[in-house]
Amino acid sequence: MAEITESTDNGAITTSGYGESQIKVLKDLEHVRKRPGMYIGDTTLRGLHHMVWEIVDNSIDEAMAGRCTTISIVVHPDNSVTVSDDGAGVPVGPHPTEKISTLEVVFCKLGAGGKFDHGAYKVSGGLHGVGASVVNALSEWMEVEVCREGVVYQMDFERGKKTGEIRKIGMRKRSGTKVTFMADSQIFLDTTYKYEVLATRLR
Repeated sequence: MAEITESTDNGAITTSGYGESQIKVLKDLEHVRKRPGMYIGDTTLRGLHHMVWEIVDNSIDEAMAGRCTTISIVVHPDNSVTVSDDGAGVPVGPHPTEKISTLEVVFCKLGAGGKFDHGAYKVSGGLHGVGASVVNALSEWMEVEVCREGVVYQMDFERGKKTGEIRKIGMRKRSGTKVTFMADSQIFLDTTYKYEVLATRLR
């Protein structure tokens, strides 16, 4: 189920079978901001909306894996976008090879994603799992909130780089991931989203 609304509480989702060891790293983010077209097609409205699809596709993967029942997209008055789901939540523990938070790996390392590890994701149509880090790199700022095993974590970024370490901000029964980002006006010609484009894609 995908909708452009506020998300609702649907209970806890199991995180079994999806952990830090299932996130693989291929290479670093080096040329995304210099050559965004290689990753999102272009920097017109088409590329702008592709940013949303990349984050939404991660939530769709969670739904296809049976871990998510609700996906919500909210376009805020300042043209920032929030995509949230009630899936298992991005893993937050130390990554087995990178030795940093897996959340940081997913959003800062090009090619990091559960889609690359058999059994972690079913691919729904994103850029082979590179979407989260690419969107982060092409955003003026990004805020990621994850709830796993009853604990809510948050991490903030600016233009693909973290501005602080992952931190605990509260407790909540429902698991899930919420990504809020502001597309970078230094990259995109126009940062105004079209409701009809978003709505048509999600039908």
